[in-house]
Amino acid sequence: MSRKTKSGKQGKNGNFNREKNHRKVKGTEYEGIGQMTRDGSLFVKVDGLEEDIYVRPQKTRGALNGDLVRLVAKPSKKLPGGKPEGEVLEILERSKKPFVGVLHRMGAKAWVLMQSKSMPYDIELDTAVLASEAQSGYKVAAVVDDWPRGSEYPRGHVVDILGEMGKNDTEMHAILAEYGLPYKFDKEVADAADAISETIGPEEMKGRKDFRKTLTFTIDPADAKDFDDALSFVRLSNGNYEIGVHIADVSYYVRPGDLVDKEAQERGTSVYLVDRTVPMLPEKLSNKLCSLRPGEDKLTFSVVFEITPKGKVAGTWIGRTAINSDYRFDYETAQKIIEEGKAKRDIDDAILTIWSLASIFRNKRFKAGAISFERPEMKVECDAEGRPVAVSQHISKEANWLIEEFMLLANRTVAEWVSTGGKMDGKERKNAKTFVYRVHDTPNLEKLGTLGKFAGHFGYKTSFDGAADDRKIAHKLNDLLEEAKDKPEFYPLEMIALRSMAKASYSTDNIGHYGLAFNFYTHFTSPIRRYPDLMVHRLLARYLDDGASADKNYFEGQCVHASEREVIAANAERDSIKYKLVEYMQDKIGEEYEGHISGLTEWGMYVETEPEKVEGMVPLRSIRSDFYDFDEERYLIRGKRTRQVYRLGDTVRIKVKATNLEQRLLDYELVENLAPKPSKPFRSRKK
Repeated sequence: MSRKTKSGKQGKNGNFNREKNHRKVKGTEYEGIGQMTRDGSLFVKVDGLEEDIYVRPQKTRGALNGDLVRLVAKPSKKLPGGKPEGEVLEILERSKKPFVGVLHRMGAKAWVLMQSKSMPYDIELDTAVLASEAQSGYKVAAVVDDWPRGSEYPRGHVVDILGEMGKNDTEMHAILAEYGLPYKFDKEVADAADAISETIGPEEMKGRKDFRKTLTFTIDPADAKDFDDALSFVRLSNGNYEIGVHIADVSYYVRPGDLVDKEAQERGTSVYLVDRTVPMLPEKLSNKLCSLRPGEDKLTFSVVFEITPKGKVAGTWIGRTAINSDYRFDYETAQKIIEEGKAKRDIDDAILTIWSLASIFRNKRFKAGAISFERPEMKVECDAEGRPVAVSQHISKEANWLIEEFMLLANRTVAEWVSTGGKMDGKERKNAKTFVYRVHDTPNLEKLGTLGKFAGHFGYKTSFDGAADDRKIAHKLNDLLEEAKDKPEFYPLEMIALRSMAKASYSTDNIGHYGLAFNFYTHFTSPIRRYPDLMVHRLLARYLDDGASADKNYFEGQCVHASEREVIAANAERDSIKYKLVEYMQDKIGEEYEGHISGLTEWGMYVETEPEKVEGMVPLRSIRSDFYDFDEERYLIRGKRTRQVYRLGDTVRIKVKATNLEQRLLDYELVENLAPKPSKPFRSRKK
């Protein structure tokens, strides 16, 4: 049944142990999480090590994807650059994340047949505990319990029956199951949310400023259902403007420790798949009670600014409020008002004025060293059955920037207010109270050096050597990307620049946000869909009431959890897009597309089609014109005989060769190289 088997001995808990006479393995011991490949190899990620440790299939000792292992490793002469190679000594903990596969029953036995990129072994099941509704051919999620001594397969149990293969709901639920993400709320949680009162009376208005008669509006995507932010606008008698950033007051309805709060805390964030949203909060809260829908009284938490016509913040107020939104705009409608530039109504005047201020903020931010990455967002459009029918490019425009700049301003202001003890003088106090910050560290200088060398191959004289000043690095990055804009090499330069960036995360230790060029930053503006924002609201309310500093250790633990959940959600979202893109290309086998090289490895060339940006791989072994070697330093492949070179960003023409929905893979065939030919013909050095 299984395509691969393991060798070795296992202990009682499914951990492979060394035999008594096993040779002593030399090297340094580590602990880490394994990531498995299709051939059974393991790459172990160890905290503090930049390179993952490679483990050959025969040395994994039964470890599987996601397992916590103890291993020994040392530099290998067989791997490029002497990268470390290891051997698993012990499985410390089996992963609790399920594997998704197809159930196969045969008499009294059953297996989950795997077609996963990260699980090359089938899972044997205990049929005594297998539900009768689990039919052969159904997709299921199963957890591995152990791998007994002498057994050909790892053994496990089914944790969820997902449904018939190929059905849209089944496949989307399968992606969620792979990451341990729920796709529905337990009845107790939903009932607890439904029981929350919707009344907004005198009791609910205590301690709140009333903005219900102030001109207020929301701008969101056309298909949005949860509106968690709104803007209000007033022209003041002194010529300045009062602009309020109003955020749904989720913390009023969801109290620490209640059923809804515990569920939101565990989820950490809403998850946005191609065809659906898996919300952090039940629908009663996310789409109704806390959604700032027009014409309805809503409770909010607000940051209200007095701003001069030149974009200077002259005053700030932070506190709890109530609003009643007058208008609900989508981005396209708001964009049309900005492009027309004529104020036919008061709301038009508000949008145009706020946009002019947002432009000032945006320009100032980039002058301060904020980094500009403008990679377009691709949107897969699906029909009522979830089938992909089109792939379109979404480009951020002025209406998006308008909302973005004021959300950034509110987030920065709240973080600065807490850090400076309300002084708002840009100086962080040593005794600043515990808070949840959104932080972003400085770039990796070694990776920036690689970017500089790579840019040099295209004639750019950009060097990051000796650029100790963080802001100088940011300006150099922006200058390089601006110079390369609209040129073939722009994409690979931007991609390598992105890879040099640190990952933003949540922390109680404020190190600032490098990418935004802010010394203080948090997430305050989306408590419907992000748990850290809900924590920020609670802490802010506490400190506005002169409360004592909260427990730092507790909130640091919550920051770590929220950062982990954010990564999991992003991976699930990315996989749902990949699945739909492969599904979109299924009926296009044999069709040709123009695209650019988006990635190069020793085994293949990744090509992204234009304009759909659907990425697939051209295996190097399938290019029959020559044998190609990969030059990692220069990010290119070169033919041994013809000396033909393919670089990142080169334009090529490909044919769709094969699709694999289960593994979300696309195979392309190279039809034509549209990149420039080598400048010098190859001549043999042999006489």
